[in-house]
Amino acid sequence: MELNKLYFYTATILDWKPLLSDNKYKDLIIESLTYLVKKGCIKMYGFVIMPNHIHLIWELLKMNGKELPHASFMKFTSHQIRKDLMLHHPVSLSYYQVNSLTRVHQFWQRDALPIYLYSPKVIYQKLDYIHRNPVRAKWMLVASPPEYHYSSAKFYETGIDTFGLLTHIGERI
Repeated sequence: MELNKLYFYTATILDWKPLLSDNKYKDLIIESLTYLVKKGCIKMYGFVIMPNHIHLIWELLKMNGKELPHASFMKFTSHQIRKDLMLHHPVSLSYYQVNSLTRVHQFWQRDALPIYLYSPKVIYQKLDYIHRNPVRAKWMLVASPPEYHYSSAKFYETGIDTFGLLTHIGERI
């Protein structure tokens, strides 16, 4: 991923396990994104946090120390999830053990997918896709997109940024 370009970013929990069903992990993701926004490392234009994956529309603005912001985000959230599972759900931690030289546990699959957003049409298509994700037949988490708390759909419907981390895509394109 490159700085100052818009991306549709998908990250999935290892083996599609529903780790993010627990709201405390969704809140952890929000906190991490908010930190990166306030630090000026990213701009968030859209997101949804599903039970086993996330979709983001974001722009990486500057390095977070020596790392690109997406690497910091993935590393930080993994460390925090690991700490919480060790403390509160040690049995569940074993579900994320991997046979690797570099780590004992892994929460995010290694194939996070960044897609460069090259036109307004594609940007709005992806924004619509993420907002409709919680109402798809597979999930049926809510009846309409703005009802799903862990999404930017309400922001685009009402202008209310519940999390204080979003920038309207219209300001960028």
